[in-house]
Amino acid sequence: MAKYMLIMRATDELLEKFANVDFNEMLETMGRFNDELIRAGVMLAAEGLDEAKNGVVVDFSGETPVVTDGPYGETKELFNGFYILDVASQEEAVEWAKRMPQMDGAKVEIRRVPGIDEFPQDNEFVQREREWRERTGQL
Repeated sequence: MAKYMLIMRATDELLEKFANVDFNEMLETMGRFNDELIRAGVMLAAEGLDEAKNGVVVDFSGETPVVTDGPYGETKELFNGFYILDVASQEEAVEWAKRMPQMDGAKVEIRRVPGIDEFPQDNEFVQREREWRERTGQL
């Protein structure tokens, strides 16, 4: 099994359309999908994110980091939520993403989450993280 992150992305236009969706209807639709993931035993985490206007960006393109409050002006795509699934393959992650209830124009990016075993085990910081994961029951 491998972990895959399904990253929900939307444009400003899509978020504007989403604002007109009944919140309870959206909760029910996503709840049914979440139930499927839970019953299949593949969901490890799932979260939606607050509106971009309540966030900040730390930009490292200059000599010192610059913090910009949201909203960020015109945006082409916003990361607005995610799932982390434990599935057998990228193909299985894709199949789950294709079943996700989304509005026309939405995109779901799928990225594998490398495990700690894939990093150099003789690295001091990898060893510290492994110890922390063991202490907190994450390994």
